[in-house]
Amino acid sequence: MRSRTPEAEELPGRVASSAGGTRLGDLVARQLTGLCEVAALDKADAETYADVLTGSLGPVAERPLALPPPSRSFLSDDHTPVEFSLSFLPGAAPALRVLLEPGCGSDDMVENGRTGLRAIREMAERWRFDTGHLDRLEDLFFPASAEGPLALWCALELRPGGVPRVKIYLNPAASGQDRAAETVQEALARLGHRKAFAALPKADNLLFVGLDLGDWKAPRVKVYLTHNGLSAEEAGSLPAMTPAGGREQMAGFVRAAGGYTAAEDSELPLRRRTLTCHSFTETATGLPSGYTVHVPVRAYVQHDGQARERAAAVLRSHGMDSDALDRALAAVTPRPLSDGRGLIAYVSLVHQRGHPPRATVYVSSEAYQVQPPHLGPGAGR
Repeated sequence: MRSRTPEAEELPGRVASSAGGTRLGDLVARQLTGLCEVAALDKADAETYADVLTGSLGPVAERPLALPPPSRSFLSDDHTPVEFSLSFLPGAAPALRVLLEPGCGSDDMVENGRTGLRAIREMAERWRFDTGHLDRLEDLFFPASAEGPLALWCALELRPGGVPRVKIYLNPAASGQDRAAETVQEALARLGHRKAFAALPKADNLLFVGLDLGDWKAPRVKVYLTHNGLSAEEAGSLPAMTPAGGREQMAGFVRAAGGYTAAEDSELPLRRRTLTCHSFTETATGLPSGYTVHVPVRAYVQHDGQARERAAAVLRSHGMDSDALDRALAAVTPRPLSDGRGLIAYVSLVHQRGHPPRATVYVSSEAYQVQPPHLGPGAGR
């Protein structure tokens, strides 16, 4: 999960998508249905989840793609309010997730947030899960005069049986960027994680607070940070929870995703903003139980063919199925990968205590625009 608009501003020169005669809901439902097959979900589940996705978008799903995006959604480079991701483990089909902005029909953050809250509570009623953690934080993240580029995003982790796991993402700067740290510290304290804020590393920005809602064995509270100029070695040493052996693995992941060559110093920083996520599941120690690095791979390649090679190399190095990635990309778009940049937006690696490493590839819908390839000398690292 991750932000893209600031980096989109660094990547000018867009070309229009060719899907202009289709409605947004038609396109994203078709993409989701194809991805469900890659994730080994059956036809009934695919149809259910496609209906959930379009229903969660509300009237925006009926909007023709010939019109501009309904709002300048912070969720994707071209303001499509939907993004897909596939999470990989060795020896298994990838798990499919869809990230969406229920309030994307409004640029007003107060109304956007109200719409998002209604959507989550309707999901809670439908799937019978508790929203207590969200309710405790409502005044912090949904003030009367909300600021920032987002109010609420919702991620659905799609499982067999037609009932997803639900995650939400909230804006720490809703009451102003100068109060973001105070907001995150208070949110963690209200949820019982009073020591957690002190365990967060130094960062350039507090980007999101994430909550797992409903049927999770160990529900997480997650804090997303941004880091400008993060090196591979720094990425491996940031988290308090990473075990001794996991540090070099994380640094190696950053080198692979960021496109370091053998001749480059491992301390050479990534030029673009990198995201880290720190997950908290227990309250006794205040230490995170999970750590993720999100590398904006699209910023370091000339086109998506190169991004695909980087993502596939990460998957293969961890014993994961890179063929499934190729099927997923084909399910989202028929365009040649060399014709654009941004279909693969981020690649991430997760270390969660008690679990094997997990890699995730974030795939853009590209409903409105395709970022053209970058053929100049500034591409790559």
